[in-house]
Amino acid sequence: MDYDADLDALGLLCPLPVLKARKRLQALSAGQVLRVQADDPAAVVDIPHFCNEAGHELLATETLDGAQHYFLRKG
Repeated sequence: MDYDADLDALGLLCPLPVLKARKRLQALSAGQVLRVQADDPAAVVDIPHFCNEAGHELLATETLDGAQHYFLRKG
């Protein structure tokens, strides 16, 4: 999947992946896509919840090499 920006949150624990995603999304324009790479088990719940609460769209989730990749479209 294509994306406009990338965030490496590997090794970070809750709530850091979401906090860093929020900050990174602020720099993007509406409609742009951010890929977040995370291996925190809580991210499976936290990132979709963050998207729902903040008005962003979770386009896809993939697992590659033991890490989850989340694709978020800025609302």
